[in-house]
Amino acid sequence: MSLNVVVVGAGVIGAAIAADLAREGCTVTVLESGQFAAGTSGATFAWTNAGGKQPRSYFDLNVEGMQSHRRLASSVAFCDWYHENGNLEWKAGADAQQEQERKVARLLEWGYQARWLDPKEVRSLEPDMAADAIGSRVAYFPDEGWVDPARLIAALLSTARAAGAEVRPYSAAVGMSMRGDRIDGVRTSDGETVRTDAVVNCAGPGAGEVAALAGVDLPMRNTAGLLAYTAATAVAVGRVIHAPRIHLRPDGGGRLLLHNTTADAAVSTHDDGSRIAEPGAAQAMLHLAEELYPGLRGIKVEASRIGVRVIPIDGLPVLGRSATVENFHFAVTHSGVTLCLRVAELVGAEVRGELVDELAPFRHSRLDARQPPAMSADHGTRGES
Repeated sequence: MSLNVVVVGAGVIGAAIAADLAREGCTVTVLESGQFAAGTSGATFAWTNAGGKQPRSYFDLNVEGMQSHRRLASSVAFCDWYHENGNLEWKAGADAQQEQERKVARLLEWGYQARWLDPKEVRSLEPDMAADAIGSRVAYFPDEGWVDPARLIAALLSTARAAGAEVRPYSAAVGMSMRGDRIDGVRTSDGETVRTDAVVNCAGPGAGEVAALAGVDLPMRNTAGLLAYTAATAVAVGRVIHAPRIHLRPDGGGRLLLHNTTADAAVSTHDDGSRIAEPGAAQAMLHLAEELYPGLRGIKVEASRIGVRVIPIDGLPVLGRSATVENFHFAVTHSGVTLCLRVAELVGAEVRGELVDELAPFRHSRLDARQPPAMSADHGTRGES
């Protein structure tokens, strides 16, 4: 029997889950409150990685996410969204450098691809980088890369539609009707009730509000960050770069995407939930990028965006069945770009009736009486995915 499934949210995770469920024969309706790729998925550093992810179960899930991207990219006739060009990272200060040494040692022990490069080797990869700006010891992670989220979402939603899914932009979930401990309908902002056998909450930063519609508690501690997009430039930046004061990567069409934690601190949130960045914060990131790549001088910031990172209260994903509503499922996580395809496979299987053991560390039931732990050095401090 075909299941009727409502997927709430059409970011990278919602689009991936819709594609998976529709391919497997489910009747899928995707509800997106705005335009596609206009929320968190449209304002993310979109860096595919597992390097800073702990504990081991979360690291392993991210590695599987990277592998899923590789498989999808190699299986389609044309892929313009996936770029596995590696990541260069170095630190300033003895404490940060020692922490990075420990991180690389741990990753090598866990079988992750990593090696140390000297400045000459870095320049062979990034010839336009200023030689005097490169750290004496640079960690290189060749399997990491970046994704164009809008192009990935377009491909996944196209796959979902081709398999029969109905995808509705500007149609928010505003209520849920219950029959016992099950949801039997989702009310939309259009005034319609979509009858359903299962609901998947992929609402990103709004996942707590969507959960509340079903009487379910999902505590979140989302954070905001600022990204800057340059105009097109002929400067060669070939991969993700994490220098001590600036993070950047290519963004297609000759443009670069810039981020750092100082700019994140320049974002303030108003009482009505709107967010604004301090004037000059994006330009300050560009100046730091110019120190690293002198050829950028004279290039302008073309746009800036404030993104909201999706972070459940303890920092780890919330995936799989709700603890209290039988047919309500979660796909809520930071690092959504890295994880989206693998999460879709796992959560999709559970929606279809399997009990997926791999989801055990990430179930909603663990959040009862949990306090948020200290996050790892990388987790939640960058515009990562």
